[in-house]
Amino acid sequence: MTTQVRRPAQVLAAVERASDALDLFGRASARLRRLVPFDAAVWTATDPETGLVTAPMLVENMGSGEGCAAYWESELLEENVVPFRDLARAAVPAAGLRAATGDLPARSARFRRLLGGQGVDDELRAVLRIGDRPWAVVSLFRMRGGTAFGPDDIALLATLSGPLAGRLRRFARPSGADPEPGGSAPGLLLFDEHGEAASINEEARRYLALLPDGPSMPSALGVRLPIWLIGTALQARAIAGGRDRGSARVRIRTRDGGWLSCRASCLSGPGGRPGPVALVIEPATPADLAGIVAQAFGLTPREFEVARLVAGGLSTAEIAAALVISPHTVRGHLKAVFGKAGISSRGELVATLFTERHQPATGPAAGPM
Repeated sequence: MTTQVRRPAQVLAAVERASDALDLFGRASARLRRLVPFDAAVWTATDPETGLVTAPMLVENMGSGEGCAAYWESELLEENVVPFRDLARAAVPAAGLRAATGDLPARSARFRRLLGGQGVDDELRAVLRIGDRPWAVVSLFRMRGGTAFGPDDIALLATLSGPLAGRLRRFARPSGADPEPGGSAPGLLLFDEHGEAASINEEARRYLALLPDGPSMPSALGVRLPIWLIGTALQARAIAGGRDRGSARVRIRTRDGGWLSCRASCLSGPGGRPGPVALVIEPATPADLAGIVAQAFGLTPREFEVARLVAGGLSTAEIAAALVISPHTVRGHLKAVFGKAGISSRGELVATLFTERHQPATGPAAGPM
């Protein structure tokens, strides 16, 4: 086995027994540090449909949550070199800051505003993706006095993109747990035109208590706001300012194995200028989760479409007519879905991909963030 093949194999072997996404990040980071030395790192899951950061997030040697929030604000609202949104679509999903700027990292607003002042000399970043679906992003940092990340370092991280994403998406599968049903009233957070949290309802406080631990920011409301929610609100501002056409929405897995859906939109201020941002948190619906669960099982778009029509009650003949394919092809797709999801009937298919059993409980708060 050549060195180029052995190096990624070492990382993948290290993560094979990871119990969850955060454990995978820790194992991958520890092994990768031996192959590509770095001083600090940020690993974070992303929503595979929007690319926005979500839980969990692992931050190593990069300071406080305040610095983390500034990093994502720069990422979403400023002109930067190789932003993650571009890497998600690039032929090579990894890039070094110095390599991309001709050894002039100050061309990047992220470096001028943040990284340079923190003593960072170079950043190697990548999107962990399958096709066009990003499951995580990673940034590795070398401080002053170190060498720049070279072509072999970039190539190694790019090689790991798909295999690590494939392992990460397994953790989005239903856990089998059935949390106690709770109220479905939406939580509401309002950010003023300066991005400061201005008001919150009690439902939002309860949902915040269900979120996993991770980098967060203090607020004047008496609660800490996770970076994932701040990033979603920043994305709404980016869309309102014409910097992105994406969606300000993210799904977050809770402490009890359920899911919450968070959506943000920027309201209009005086004269049509962007005003406050409203962020809604509520239990994820089956429609919210069907796509992400299907991707977690590795279903193709056609297989997912067949599964969706099965959930709608259509027969094999009706599905064949709707998709203009043969009944034999429909049965072939269903066989593939059953095999990937580990199920044996249409009823199990609907229960696994399209039921409400993935919603989180909304009972008493689980403790401070």
